[in-house]
Parts: sequence; structure tokens; C-alpha cells
Amino acid sequence: MVAALWVALAIDRWLGEPAARWHPVVWIGRYLGWAGRRIAPQTETARSPDLARLAAGALAWGAGAAMVLLVAWAVAGAAGRLPGWAEALLLGLALKPLLAWRMLRDEVLAVEAALAGSLDAGRDRLAHLVSRDVHALNEAEVRESAIESLAENLNDSVVAPVFWFVLFGLPGAALYRFANTADAMWGYRGVRQGRVWEWAGKWAARADDVLSWPPARLTAVLLLLSCSLPLRGRAGVGAATARQARRTPSPNSGWPMAAMALCLGVRLAKPGVYTLNEAGRTAGAADTQRAASLATRVVVLLALAASASILGLAA
Repeated sequence: MVAALWVALAIDRWLGEPAARWHPVVWIGRYLGWAGRRIAPQTETARSPDLARLAAGALAWGAGAAMVLLVAWAVAGAAGRLPGWAEALLLGLALKPLLAWRMLRDEVLAVEAALAGSLDAGRDRLAHLVSRDVHALNEAEVRESAIESLAENLNDSVVAPVFWFVLFGLPGAALYRFANTADAMWGYRGVRQGRVWEWAGKWAARADDVLSWPPARLTAVLLLLSCSLPLRGRAGVGAATARQARRTPSPNSGWPMAAMALCLGVRLAKPGVYTLNEAGRTAGAADTQRAASLATRVVVLLALAASASILGLAA
């Protein structure tokens, strides 16, 4: 499994994402889109509470998760019957689409590059990364949103899949990626694309909260270990991260975002919702590159820690 992890990271670094027709997350998204149209009511027929929609969402989530686990288990089983080098290659090829560091980094840096051209270009590029309305954001808010997205998705797209891979192999990483994608597509409290998700998506949102809980905090720890902080000050910054994280409505995403804000010394905010490290300075253009460099160190530290953990569990 150690070799498979490094194969996956190497493929991500040098080749990036596979074509959409071969991408398992795209397949997951198609299933979730198909099922979502059948379980989420349109605005005019919605009601609250709606336990029938809650049950339908849970059943659809469970059916999709079972399919994902079955495929991942079959691939892992097939790999286990191959010679060592071939097993690592097959597992690495299967693991790679379940994590996406290069794409995340490139997209965040592309927002900064677009901002250098114009505010409108920066907003348009940011819309590829976030689901919020970007049209009223100023330059600082666009940059803050990009850095926030980098921190949050560092967990969702890298740390969490690797965390569950270490514990449960390819099926663990695959289940997490399914749960996280389901939350992204179904886990809305209001209306999205003419459908009400408050009850239909509740199971998906809670499942992602549970599966993201440990790795989100691990991501924050890795960020704090990777940034340039005085050794004696790390405990205090860790406590500050916990306090700041609780300002966000999410039980998990605030942890890596707060750690990133404190490491960079900048303020990160979602207008009208939360402000992290309020005493920090306004993020500048150089801070986006600093954030990307810091996150790169986290990925390296994660890979080393995951490798040691796999070897320790196997001993």
C-alpha cells in the first residue's frame, strides 16, 4: 500500500486528472445527479419535515455507497493477486482519481493569475472553485475565497482520502470520495437548481460530517506543523485554531481554514457568515502563492506520515 500511495501521488503530480470518461468521481456524480432528481422535490411540492425524502435520500446514498465499495473491493482483490509491482501500479492507478492535489493547486493559482488581469476575470475563475455567488466580491474577497477553498479542499481532496486509504485501503478512500461528492451535490439546506434539499440531502450531509471529522482536524495539525511558527508558540496557535474553527457553520471546514489563516497571518472571511483571524492583515497576491507552498508541504508531510502508519499497521 505504501508503494501504491506514492504511485498515486506521482501520477497526480505528473499527469493530473484522467479524462472524464474514465474518472470514477464523474461516474459517481452521474449516479448522484440521476438519483437526486428523483429524491429531491421541486420547490412547489416541498414540505418540512419530510421524513419520506429523508429516507429516500438515505437509501439512495446507501445504494451508491454499496456499489462504490463493491467496485473498490473487487479492484483491490484483483490487485492482491498480482505480483508486488503490478499490485502497487493497479492500486495507485485506482487511488489517483480519488485525490486531486495538482488540480486544486492549479485552480487556486489560476484565480490569482486571473485577478492580475482584472477583477471580473478573477471572479469568473473563482466560480470554478466555489458554489457561492462571486459577482459582488471585491479583489480581497476573491483572494480570500480562493485561499479558503484551498484549505478546505486540501482536506476533502487529499488528506481525507489518504487518511481513509491508510485505515481501510482502496474501499475506504472510495467510500470517502463518494460521501464527499454526495455532500457537494445534495448537502444543501435550501434550494438548488429548482429543488429543495433540506431533507433529501440531510443524510448525505451528516455522513460527510462524520467521515470528514478526523481528517479535517488532521489537516489543521499538518498545516500548523508545516508553517513557520516558533516552537513555543505552536500550542497557543493550536488552541486559537480550535476557537476560530468554531466560528464557521461547518463542523469540519473551519479547522483547515482557521489554521491556514493563522499560518499566513491573514484574515479570511465569508461575508455575512464568518471571519477567521479577524486581527490578521488583508491577503495580498503573494499570500496565494504562500498558501499553495504551505499546502504542498502538507502533502509531503502527509505522504511521509501515511507511509509510516501503513508500515506500522502492517508490522
